[in-house]
Amino acid sequence: MNLRTLKQKIIEVLEDKKARGIVAIDVEKVTILADSFIICSGTSTTHIRALADEVEKALNLEFGIVFNHREGYGSARWVLLDYGDIVVHIFHEEDRKFYDIERLWADGIVTYDGVRANFN
Repeated sequence: MNLRTLKQKIIEVLEDKKARGIVAIDVEKVTILADSFIICSGTSTTHIRALADEVEKALNLEFGIVFNHREGYGSARWVLLDYGDIVVHIFHEEDRKFYDIERLWADGIVTYDGVRANFN
């Protein structure tokens, strides 16, 4: 499976579950942590957990992929799902504004911005 297909599936799942402000940033040229980050917001801790659960379920059912590591699920203010090449960040809206990781990774290339609905 290629990275683009995996990113598209994750974004599709997040859109279907009404995640807010979905952005994908390719960071392969600026870090060894991952090739791509997908960032979005949920409206409540329940919504954030549901988003994480749906991504996990969809990738496992469709591709047989299980995350390498998961952080923050208990508090559900910032859930991180590490799939190796792709890291999914699901924030509570307030925490996303505070941490502003889009600014931290501004040297990466935005390949999807739900506001402008493009995918490269």
